[in-house]
Amino acid sequence: MNIKLVALCVIATSFFAGPDLTTGPGHDLTKVLGPSECIECHKHSGGIWESSPHHKSITEVHRSPEGQAIAKKLNIRRIGKNSLCLDCHATSKQIGEEVTTVAKGPSCESCHGAAADWMSRHGEFSGKEEGQESKEEIAARWKEAEGSGMLRPSMVLEIARNCVSCHVVPHEDLVNVGGHSAGSDFELVSWSQGNIRHNNFYSKGKHNKQASIEKRRLFHIVGIMAEMELVLEAISTAKKMGTYAKKNAQRFSLLRKKLAAVNKAIDHPQIKATMASISKLKMSLSNQPAIALAAKKVSESLNAFAILSDGSKLAGVDPLLSKTADYKGGEPGSNK
Repeated sequence: MNIKLVALCVIATSFFAGPDLTTGPGHDLTKVLGPSECIECHKHSGGIWESSPHHKSITEVHRSPEGQAIAKKLNIRRIGKNSLCLDCHATSKQIGEEVTTVAKGPSCESCHGAAADWMSRHGEFSGKEEGQESKEEIAARWKEAEGSGMLRPSMVLEIARNCVSCHVVPHEDLVNVGGHSAGSDFELVSWSQGNIRHNNFYSKGKHNKQASIEKRRLFHIVGIMAEMELVLEAISTAKKMGTYAKKNAQRFSLLRKKLAAVNKAIDHPQIKATMASISKLKMSLSNQPAIALAAKKVSESLNAFAILSDGSKLAGVDPLLSKTADYKGGEPGSNK
């Protein structure tokens, strides 16, 4: 497995101009419970995770000549213990001063948030049997779980930012010195709907549906913008014009083309505002103040877009969406 195409070693510890999340990569390790706590009830989803590239990511890095070369350049003696690689290639928890690895890859809480504060509430059915809650009780339960740090699939913006925080590397030395890639060839629809997809809880494993067309439209647009804000932040803070800055500049150019296609396909004020802030933006270290400002503008537009859009009026982007045949890794359980 090419580690350039899986979750990356270093993540952003905060999201530029976005909400102050304590979930996902970089979350509070003292509140991590470990995947076994989730799989106890979500066994079908757990089975898909166990067959996905996420499951043993740190093991693959450990054994990879490329991973070993990066570790040597960065003076990392043990990739699988006490290294920055664990942030995205494993799941860790902290008890007192000790940090231990509870999964050999990103797992449930890497994507859905450290669970100690929301685990009980999200699955208690308001003290009733499953199916007996009122709509009001269900809504209140999910609101409390989300407020306690749970990232649910309906939280498209937070999910997108969480994903790109591992698939864009905001760590200059890891790239320039270590030789790590600057990021994955990431696209939110194809990666979320491929072999990591686990929309099978309510069907008790009988069905694993793709996200609705409305959500896939949102995934496509929000994914582009979330990646762009982090890429621009990376360029705006780069210390020199090395591989890190150059690769992110190239990545920004591709993202700008993707968003231009979206802007052509739909008439949306937040997309237009974003394009206005980046259409003539020049990628150079001498232009870092303007790049930082553009990152802020992208983030503001993204926040507004996520609030105002539900995907129902974005059918114009349908031809731009990834096709099923192109989903990352193929169907869940496969690894093409």
